[in-house]
Amino acid sequence: MKKSAAFLFLITTIVCLFSGCSKAQEKPQDEKEFLMGKNILIVYLSRTKNTKAVATIIHKNVGGSLVELELQNPYPEDYKTIVSQVANENETGFLPPIKTKIDNIEKFDVVFVGFPTWGMQLPPPMKSFLKQYNLEGKTVIPFNTNAGYGIGSTFQTLKELCPKSKVLEGFSTKGGIERDGVLFVMEGEKEKQVEVEVQKWLKKIGFMN
Repeated sequence: MKKSAAFLFLITTIVCLFSGCSKAQEKPQDEKEFLMGKNILIVYLSRTKNTKAVATIIHKNVGGSLVELELQNPYPEDYKTIVSQVANENETGFLPPIKTKIDNIEKFDVVFVGFPTWGMQLPPPMKSFLKQYNLEGKTVIPFNTNAGYGIGSTFQTLKELCPKSKVLEGFSTKGGIERDGVLFVMEGEKEKQVEVEVQKWLKKIGFMN
């Protein structure tokens, strides 16, 4: 009896293990099917067109509607001037008015939100967007370009501004270094490299096989 009980326990354990593995393997597929069946919006802010290039790559791979954020009063072209202005906006909490209008945002289930890192923070125009539009109940996915210093507090701020959204793992890559006069870099081998990275990320979060 003891041997039989031990054998039965062993068989049950093996079945449970394989059953658990199968379920674990099914989860990404279930998530993919959930995401792929939804209406997608890709909204982005881009000064030197690097974030725009990443947004375009995402759009190429997942489809949906692609929208660039534009301001009612565009920022100055001079780098030092814009740095000073953005620092002041962050300090005072000023939210620059957005020119871009997104009709029927409630129809979108998934919103990719793209932006550069400015002063290690989320750019004020993107804060304006997240304050202006209600993303409650939606799946929000951030993506970022930066000058090599990383995302700073950008992803955390986005989460704080989307408290009732499901925020998935974001994507970040190095873009230009405007301070040094290095502007658009998403071309040639760099563009190909970023596309591969984006596809790996999209696969990880459930958008591609």
